[in-house]
Amino acid sequence: MFYPLKFKPRMVEKMWGGRRLETALGKSLPAGKLIGESWELYDFPPGVIEGSGEWVSSEIANGALRGRSLHSVISEFGRAVHGDVALLGPDRQFPILIKYLDAKENLSVQVHPDEGYTRGHPGTYVKSEAWYVVENDAGAKLYKGLKGGVTREAFGEAIKGGTVEEMIHAAVAKRGDCFYLASGTVHGLGAGLLVAEVQTPSDTTFRVFDFNRVDPGSGRLRKLHVEEALECIDFEGGGEVGQARSHVAGVFTTVSRLVRCPYFILEKVRFREGIEERVPYDQPVVWMMLEGKAEVRVEGVKEAVELGKGDTVLLPAEMRNPKIKTKSDCVWLEITFPMK
Repeated sequence: MFYPLKFKPRMVEKMWGGRRLETALGKSLPAGKLIGESWELYDFPPGVIEGSGEWVSSEIANGALRGRSLHSVISEFGRAVHGDVALLGPDRQFPILIKYLDAKENLSVQVHPDEGYTRGHPGTYVKSEAWYVVENDAGAKLYKGLKGGVTREAFGEAIKGGTVEEMIHAAVAKRGDCFYLASGTVHGLGAGLLVAEVQTPSDTTFRVFDFNRVDPGSGRLRKLHVEEALECIDFEGGGEVGQARSHVAGVFTTVSRLVRCPYFILEKVRFREGIEERVPYDQPVVWMMLEGKAEVRVEGVKEAVELGKGDTVLLPAEMRNPKIKTKSDCVWLEITFPMK
């Protein structure tokens, strides 16, 4: 009998991280460490993450399936979890990676490969992603896309000369902004931003500029991936791709479409306090709770699943008559999958 699945986050220490995941979202962080990423939902085959010989997959944190990995549950129950959503590759990997990023300092300026590049380079993986700004310091900005007319040759010279910033669009980012970053788009998250990240499941990143930062572990400048990056960057489109928002409003709820791409659909949902409605899906859905408290009850499951700020939950495809009840005004990000 399936119910909304909550997960144990995977906290990742980063030299550019901070402690905002704790203060803003109530995450429990290891003492004395700078945490840059909270992996909320993930599923990676052996060998992809840090050379692991086993699956690196989210641990379920609630209910009868507590302690099991997402991958083991998908392997056993199949379409009851993933519905008509296609799993990836021969390993049958769940096709999304959900994170929070806390940028106390600038992240590197980087690019991720597209499908054309990955076909010719085994061991690399497509990474298209979206950033939703949860909190921001005043004036915090991010980098996204090349300015008009920038060529591969000119950008290569800018990398050598340390003038990459001059060739990339910089945008002041504030709470509620959302940015789609297709594979091939040069981008970088600026200091002072806490974002929710929705992406294809990949960790293939090519750095082109790192603000001349020294890695405290090695005492050296961090490695750049110049040749790989130049091969991946979209110099034709520039990367400054807009996503038109749309809104559907009712008496008690508002749904705002933020991103639609070939890999996922990202929407922001607002529900007023005291609403009780059936969850209207027969395909897997991911919710990232940003504000408020709610519960989901499933017929045949004794206990309700409580949801609060900072929680991420996967609603499996097959649940019996699930209903959500809001205990306060709620806002969450909702991730679904395009059906082909």
